[in-house]
Amino acid sequence: MTKSKRRVFDASFKLQVVEMIRAQGLSIGQVCRDMKLGETAVRRWLAQVDAEQLGQPGIGKPLTAEQQRIRQLEAENRQLRGDVDILKKASAFFARELR
Repeated sequence: MTKSKRRVFDASFKLQVVEMIRAQGLSIGQVCRDMKLGETAVRRWLAQVDAEQLGQPGIGKPLTAEQQRIRQLEAENRQLRGDVDILKKASAFFARELR
């Protein structure tokens, strides 16, 4: 028995599928059959887009450009906070050494 390779879809493709369902009024089942996609995955993409439109992070990788930017800025913010903590500890250490 051979395993089929897992397919990976980029955010723009996922958004196109969601747009087909929402804007064109196609059913989830029909889109899944036509594009040979799993219904569970498509339902997850729909839930992800709904969450992101409400300003919530959603589950998984962000789909919309706005949420991708938010995640990037949050990661940068975490990094900078860590850098500040290290600098505070270093300055406290050197301040003790100078006394």
